[in-house]
Amino acid sequence: MGVEVENSKWEPNPSLYGFIIMCCFFSIALFPRFFNKSVSPSAFSDQSLSPSSHRYFLFLYCLASAMEGVWSVFGDFEFVYNGMSKEQILFSLCLGFGSSLLFASLLPFLSDSIGGHHKACLMFCILHLFVGTWKRMVPQSHPCIWLPTLSSSLATSIFSFAFEAWLVLENENQGYRQRALTHTFWLMTFFESASLIGSQVLANWLLASNVDTGIASSSTATIFIAIIGIFCVTKGWKQAPYSAPVKDRRQMSYTHIFSDKRILLLGFAHACLQFSIAIFWILWAPTLVADGREVHLGLIYPCLMGARMLGSTVFPWLLSGPSSLRIEDCLVYAFTVLGLALSIVAYDYQEIGVLVSLFCLFHAGVGLIIPSLARLRTIHVPNELRGGMISLSLAPANAAILFLLILRGYYQKIENSTIVALAALGLFMASGSMHLLKRWGKQPFQNWHKS
Repeated sequence: MGVEVENSKWEPNPSLYGFIIMCCFFSIALFPRFFNKSVSPSAFSDQSLSPSSHRYFLFLYCLASAMEGVWSVFGDFEFVYNGMSKEQILFSLCLGFGSSLLFASLLPFLSDSIGGHHKACLMFCILHLFVGTWKRMVPQSHPCIWLPTLSSSLATSIFSFAFEAWLVLENENQGYRQRALTHTFWLMTFFESASLIGSQVLANWLLASNVDTGIASSSTATIFIAIIGIFCVTKGWKQAPYSAPVKDRRQMSYTHIFSDKRILLLGFAHACLQFSIAIFWILWAPTLVADGREVHLGLIYPCLMGARMLGSTVFPWLLSGPSSLRIEDCLVYAFTVLGLALSIVAYDYQEIGVLVSLFCLFHAGVGLIIPSLARLRTIHVPNELRGGMISLSLAPANAAILFLLILRGYYQKIENSTIVALAALGLFMASGSMHLLKRWGKQPFQNWHKS
């Protein structure tokens, strides 16, 4: 949905890009100066930057984000260009979320059984290699045209939990301090957004001359990136195997996740966030072009990702800067602001400039919330259960999205504005869950396999 072939009338002011870039630059550049003033030198010297292995991981994570970004840039455009009807596109969306719902609760435990999250990340790269090769070599009229959709959905599910879980476990195994891990969380969000912008630039550049060769070239680029990713995963960290048997780990994981109310609150907040993000990406383009309005979507997409980058740079200020707010307090306010932004979108579809501003505000909040939730998972969730907790929390989000897609697409029982309002309601509920977590989560967890 980030590709726009025809000229559009409404475009964001070019100065907006420079404003976002400058804000990101100053937020990052000025943080050490204020940090030095608000924190003792001994605390500042305690691993304020990520170690070299974390930088290696960030490079690999950028490659993974680029692989995800190339396909997300096209969105419905590729389906329409290949002659698919609206019913077929809807079926493709339902198939993707349905497969994610089916495999979401099994993937982290399957990754344990095949050798840990290191192997899951390798599988992610192999799946993208398969999708790129399929689209490059197999005609779109092939009867198994839905196979790449299934593979892409499976890869996206792996991307949602495997890289973060792998990072956290290896951070513990290699003895790095938590400060380095915390900085890596917001850098992951920052570089993921930058990689998505780079993916859009690459895809649009390849489409500039000829659409047919452009789509094929994008598949070739994905194949090339996937091969580099496979090499990096293979030559990078080698996750140490767990000592407990797979069957015992699975049973203890389910028991611990569903019995700890702090993990349940975090999982619920994560599910609400992912639900709202998915709803946004499904409906943002139809919302902007409602009533026949012409909008240059390809120029708005970088603004949204830039806003997410800017939001991620706020995280270290709130965590280590002069602010005395707890992470739970920040998330209560952030979820509330995001809910209000989507509430306005659900109520008013008229002014494009206002909508784009609200969309940027939404993504800036997402950029802040994602590393904040990752930090809270480090406090409240045992490292061995991190992947399972993230993946299980996606199941209700995928189920809700699938249900709404069926109601809207097949039965026309619900309007787009109502769906956006439900996403806003979910964000308000996530804000409430963070308030409860602040009351109930004063004591950190005790590592379950050591207790």
